[in-house]
Amino acid sequence: MSTPAQIAANQKNAQFSTGPTSPEGKAASSLNAVKTGLTGRTVLLPGDDAAAYEAHVQGFFTRHQPEGDQERNLVQSLADTEWRLLRIPALEFGIYAVGRLEFANEFPAEASESRKHLIEAKVFLAYQRQLNNLSIQECRLRRHFDKDAAALRQLQESRIREARARRQSLLNEAARQYIAAVHEERHELWEPDENGFEFSMEEVEVRALEIEPDLFAEWALENAA
Repeated sequence: MSTPAQIAANQKNAQFSTGPTSPEGKAASSLNAVKTGLTGRTVLLPGDDAAAYEAHVQGFFTRHQPEGDQERNLVQSLADTEWRLLRIPALEFGIYAVGRLEFANEFPAEASESRKHLIEAKVFLAYQRQLNNLSIQECRLRRHFDKDAAALRQLQESRIREARARRQSLLNEAARQYIAAVHEERHELWEPDENGFEFSMEEVEVRALEIEPDLFAEWALENAA
C-alpha cells in the first residue's frame, strides 16, 4: 500500500505529464492528427462523429451490395479510406489555422494585405514538412482506394459471370426436360417449379425453342389433323 508521502509525490509528478501547455507545444501536438488520422489503424478520432461515420459506411454498403467476406472487407476498406481522405482538407485547414495563431503577431510593420500573405508564407515554410506529409498520405490513400476498388470490381464481375453461367446451365437443363416432356406428350403438365427450377414457363419454352426450333412442329400437325 502506498504511503501518504508516495501518494503526494505521484500527484506532484502527474502535474508534469498533462501534455504541452504552451501555444507552440499545443500547436505541435495538434499536428499529430496528420499521422494518426491518416495512417493509424483506428479510423475514428476522438472528435469524429460516430453516427456520421456509420452513415458513411452504410452508404458504401448500399451502393456496392457486397456478398461474402472478401467483398464486405473490401467495401469496409473503401469506406474507411475515403473517410480518411475526407479528413485531409480539415487537417490542412487546421495546420494553417494553427500557424496563423502562432504567427499572429509577425510582420507588424507591414500593410494589412501584405502582412496576411507574409503570414501565410511563414506558416507554409514552418509547417512545410507536415503539409508535404499530408500530400504524400493523400496520394497513398488514393492508391489504396483505387487498388481496393479494382479488387472489388474484379470479384463482383467474376461473381456475376459465375451466377449467369449457373443460371444458364439450369435454364438449359429445364429446357431439355421440357423438350423431353413435349416428345412424350406430357408437356402440358410439366411445370418448372415442380421440377426444381425457378424459371417462368415462358422462359423455359423460349429456351427450348432456341435449342430445338421445330419442337412443336409435329405436335401442331397432329393437333391440326
